Amino acid sequence: MKKGYFGDFGGQFVAELLIPPLRELEHALETIVPSPEFQAEFSALLRDYVGRKSPLTHCPTLSKELGFNLWLKREDLNHTGSHKINNTLGQALLTKYMGKPAMLTETGAGMNGVATATAARALDLDCIVFMGATDVARQSHNVRRMQLLGAEIVPVQNGTKTLKDAINEALRYWIAEQRTHHYCFGTAAGPHPFPTLVREFQSVVGREAREQILEKTGELPYAVVACVGGGSNAIGAFHAFVPDESVRLVGVEAAGTGEPGCYNSAPLNLGSRGVLHGQMTMLLQDEDGQILPSHSVAAGLDYPGVGPEHAHLHDSGRAHYGTVNDAQALKAFMTLTRSEGIMPALESSHAVAWVLENRDRIPKGANVIVNLSGRGDKDMDIIEEHLGAQPVHGRKG
Repeated sequence: MKKGYFGDFGGQFVAELLIPPLRELEHALETIVPSPEFQAEFSALLRDYVGRKSPLTHCPTLSKELGFNLWLKREDLNHTGSHKINNTLGQALLTKYMGKPAMLTETGAGMNGVATATAARALDLDCIVFMGATDVARQSHNVRRMQLLGAEIVPVQNGTKTLKDAINEALRYWIAEQRTHHYCFGTAAGPHPFPTLVREFQSVVGREAREQILEKTGELPYAVVACVGGGSNAIGAFHAFVPDESVRLVGVEAAGTGEPGCYNSAPLNLGSRGVLHGQMTMLLQDEDGQILPSHSVAAGLDYPGVGPEHAHLHDSGRAHYGTVNDAQALKAFMTLTRSEGIMPALESSHAVAWVLENRDRIPKGANVIVNLSGRGDKDMDIIEEHLGAQPVHGRKG
């Protein structure tokens, strides 16, 4: 395999001005991250600041209804409410080891921005966050959280004003400020070495889940299911299970509103090969290579590309990638909330929805793990806009 590639995907398709900081980061990944000193400090932060291990929770009501055991890997219970804090604390610690005083990042749903701002505060670093203006409006709660944490928010007015455009602006800023700033990339995408670096920090999710399911059931799961935008929570959940060929790895992309030809966020199912944000991967693009607008009711999935390791897992057949539309995700949000008293993020609701929609294809008595990558309180405005006021009594959505 070529350096920085996963099969045919990955690489470093960037301007020459970005090569020096990427080389510096690659050197840090190879020398600092594996060191006992770094690993000991990172493990202590995950334990004492994030609250790991996150639980593996059985869903008794839904399991009885489905006829198989549904388990949730509870990344929603992490400090700041999502899996993002695993990666941002790792990169914040790396920033300190690299001797830089500040981090920059981008965010879609706001969870990566909140997690980066939090990690920056915890380790006494400055922080600047680029966010599409559309996402600033639909994730105002998280914008306020980032501001309270002392981060500078830069609303991006270009393009579709979503995550893709925020990444473009963040990369431009990094070129000018590379000496003092580390770019804390929020997902397992972008130019090498970011996909590997983010996977390294998120792989704790799958390692814990594998240990926990063996402890609770004595066997490996039938399937591990996770939503995929850029793909950081999914690659973190999948990585420890990749050698276990009996375990089905299922990524769930956002099919948008669902009608034929609608805007969506499903480049693995509906896209083609191309280059975006420094990587060769699967993209939503037209015949001339122009990036198409993406859409998902879940802001964190609203991205026209995907991390290159997912493109490779899809291409090689090791993982399956399905789709779920907005309405199915909203229905799954209500179903899990009413059945188990657990309110998932709309991103995670896509993974729950895939299980509900494919229940007849899953063997009775099987164990299925869904990575619950975040909690749904950040999505209250969107939920109310789409579903209106729902009665608080009653168990099923």
